[in-house]
Amino acid sequence: MKNHYELIIIGGGAAGLSAAVTAAEHGIKTALLDEQAAIGGQIYRGIESVPEERGQQLGSEYLRGRPLAEAFHTSGVDYFPNTQVWALNKQREISLTQDDEAKTLSADQVIVANGAMERPVPFSDWTLTGVMNAGAGQVLFKSSGVVPADDVVLAGSGALLLLLASQYIRAGVKVTALLDMSTLGNQISSIPKFPKALLAAHYLIKGMAYELEIKRAGVPILKGVSELEALGEEKLESIRFKHKGSYKTIDTDLLLTHFGVIPHVWLTQAAGCEHKWDASQQCWRPKHNDWGQSSLDGILIAGDGGGINGARAAEFAGRIAAIHAVYALGQIDKHQRNRLAAKDKKALVRERYIRPFLEAWFAIPPEVLATPDNKTVVCRCEEVTAGEIRETIAKGHEDSNQVKFLTRCGMGVCQGRQCANAVAHIVARETGKPIQQAGLYRGRPPVTPLTLGQLADLFPQEGEE
Repeated sequence: MKNHYELIIIGGGAAGLSAAVTAAEHGIKTALLDEQAAIGGQIYRGIESVPEERGQQLGSEYLRGRPLAEAFHTSGVDYFPNTQVWALNKQREISLTQDDEAKTLSADQVIVANGAMERPVPFSDWTLTGVMNAGAGQVLFKSSGVVPADDVVLAGSGALLLLLASQYIRAGVKVTALLDMSTLGNQISSIPKFPKALLAAHYLIKGMAYELEIKRAGVPILKGVSELEALGEEKLESIRFKHKGSYKTIDTDLLLTHFGVIPHVWLTQAAGCEHKWDASQQCWRPKHNDWGQSSLDGILIAGDGGGINGARAAEFAGRIAAIHAVYALGQIDKHQRNRLAAKDKKALVRERYIRPFLEAWFAIPPEVLATPDNKTVVCRCEEVTAGEIRETIAKGHEDSNQVKFLTRCGMGVCQGRQCANAVAHIVARETGKPIQQAGLYRGRPPVTPLTLGQLADLFPQEGEE
């Protein structure tokens, strides 16, 4: 690992891989840093080692990652897996840990392609053993072929539920039910956006195919579900929910939930990039232009880390950002940059046609995001409940960071990743303020845990004599 590169890419998913291949094609000295042991990110996780049968079960969208992985390994890019990036600043200095040792690198250009995470939405007893994110279930399936042994209930709102249910069915898993928490209001508000979505009809067709596959397998899809609860003493024993005006119960020891995905913003926050609230995607994301350039010179954003658009869009965005980096490094002129990126820019626009419709259809109801039950644990690390957060707000502390300071909500190991959005929604709902005023936790380095010993590695000359 060199101390300086012309370009450093953070993240080995669809955006990061396509950016790396593009930069290498133009002779740019490039390094790719990835926290995972193998390339692929979340969407293409395990793509290089997945057995053929499992690959077919995961589907054609997953297998799109194979050519991209092959192109990356022949690109000559310096690749550093198992590398945790815990700081980035406006001087484009990157602090990381690798092999239990901390290091600092610098770059002329940086592309942050660290992707997205599942939106954490606390609900009654979501901390019980046996309640997991649907994305975690999919990661286990992709990386090691682990699937539920008996049966599973899927619940929430988002296209991933349809995808995972169909993947499980192909793998022989018994899916007891799929509980769709999207509302009738969502369907009505999405109608004006449907004509534009037809320009990306392949996504609509694929979604309908998944739903048909699930129904043919005899799996009930219950729409308009609300008031989801997990029930049990030490572990999940059953779930309770409201459907068509009455409460129903399903016995199960495994519930996989999904409420959409949101960008990983902690690194770009810590770097000082400007962020904004995206009302359509119901999340904060870093500001960037059509080339991926953030508010900080030389720091570009590509893929779902800059806004949720999916794996195909991430590939296009990665190439666009890399082409701009090549231009910023003086290897091509503006005319060449525009010409080289034209095809990907058009493709990216086409990919985004579907997004407004999906975002309206799968929008999470505000009352769900604001965690209505006061007994619900919002901060799993510090075991802070929604009731405690509301008590703090009632005393006049009407800002997420004030709530964090007074309750320690967000001060645990995850540094607020699992509770920041829920706290902001509770503050906004209780105060009647726009969520932008409720605010997001301030991001500071380190954005991933490291030891004092690792930190001291950065300053060996200051050791004890």
